[in-house]
Amino acid sequence: MKKYSISACIAAIILLFNSCATNPVTGKRDIVLMSEEQEIALGAQSDPAVLAQFGLYEDKALQQFITEKGQAMAAISHRPNLKYEFKVVDSPVINAFALPGGYVYFTRGIMAHFNNEAQFAGVLGHEIGHITARHSVQQQSKATLAQVGLIAGMVISPEIAQLGDAASQGLGLLFLKFGRDDERESDRLGVEYSSKIGYDASEMADFFLTLQRQQEGSGAAIPDFLSTHPNPADRYATVHEMAAEWKKKLNLTNAQVERNRYLKRIEGMVYGEDPRQGFVENNAFYHPELKFKFPIPSGWGYMNSPQVFQMGPKDGKAIMNLTLVPGETLEAAAQQMLQGYNLQPVESKSTTVNGLPALAIIADQKQDQQQQQQQQQVIRTLTYLIKYNGNNYSLMGITTANDFNNYFQTFTNTMEGFSVLNEADKLNRQPERIKLYTVQQASTLSQIFEQQNVKKERMQELAILNGLQLTDRVDRGTMIKLVSP
Repeated sequence: MKKYSISACIAAIILLFNSCATNPVTGKRDIVLMSEEQEIALGAQSDPAVLAQFGLYEDKALQQFITEKGQAMAAISHRPNLKYEFKVVDSPVINAFALPGGYVYFTRGIMAHFNNEAQFAGVLGHEIGHITARHSVQQQSKATLAQVGLIAGMVISPEIAQLGDAASQGLGLLFLKFGRDDERESDRLGVEYSSKIGYDASEMADFFLTLQRQQEGSGAAIPDFLSTHPNPADRYATVHEMAAEWKKKLNLTNAQVERNRYLKRIEGMVYGEDPRQGFVENNAFYHPELKFKFPIPSGWGYMNSPQVFQMGPKDGKAIMNLTLVPGETLEAAAQQMLQGYNLQPVESKSTTVNGLPALAIIADQKQDQQQQQQQQQVIRTLTYLIKYNGNNYSLMGITTANDFNNYFQTFTNTMEGFSVLNEADKLNRQPERIKLYTVQQASTLSQIFEQQNVKKERMQELAILNGLQLTDRVDRGTMIKLVSP
């Protein structure tokens, strides 16, 4: 027995040694469970899932800007050999994130909140730092490739989430949280990389304060920059100190900030939710482009993306998804849906929903032998497939067989409420966009907002958008951001 134990220990040590790799940034040995080739392949496989979930923001000039700056920074990074890709995705959430192997994404929400190129460059360097230091690979190794559903924990229980497309590996990677040491290292790399391409890295610290104010003011989910991150005040001081050190080291006497040039880049950008992609109002979802609407159960949370509209109660016991299903007929679409979700139909019927042809299907998720032995609860679904304007719309309600009767009427009310959107005010709803205004006379920011007829309840929001306080005095000739339809 002792002999076998010693052999097992030796094998474990060899396995651990073989799982180590030299960190490109620190030069130290890290425990990782994949090679660089596997890391690159993982990012390449995950990129389509990210784009399907968020969509690419349609602005060629802005996409070119992030690519040019990203490639310049990647060239002086610790891993210039990687084939980097940089993209602005169509999401109002204020965030930026990176996937293993060189994939970096900025939301239009965070692009709207930068107030100069130096802030942008600092955060860009921070995200590249996560890649060069292999933070995602390390975290994924520690998590042993654990999968995380996109909104599991917000509105869905883990058992229900298994039917959601959002539980893919690519999107799961976005939810690997970095520890404080990783974030400090990425801050340091962000300062280093942005300084090396000529920017004033101290501006990144100012942007962290903008993020903190936005989160405190809205009560929204904490961006990646702030979750499990160092104390904001300590972080602010540390980044300023590191920026000063790099300026001295590089003799950077004329570090770039480029406020006006950056603001002109984002003029006209969609700000906040884009109603053309669907919006929620008065417990109903409206889609002006596809011209349909349906009610949302009272008290349910929701999330909209180009791929799926999801909604669910806070207790996580159920979920409803709206998706498109390919198929020449409703019957063909039904077969594809059942196969795709591994469902066994219990009963179905042809019907109409507000004059539109439809199929109503109750189906259970098929269980394998192991699930049956473990006596796991059966997942039961109610789906209405509705034919409208050449598309097959699938409204699927998901819960356990035990809870199905409790949610049946709720599911039905939403699905049978699907109808053609005719209201002109909903069909013509336009997004807000960033508008630039050059201050004509030195005043406080709040006075300028009053002169520009900004509603009082939105003044703090726009102050944060500009990285300023309402009491700040703004000089004549200063360019600021406003929003307008």
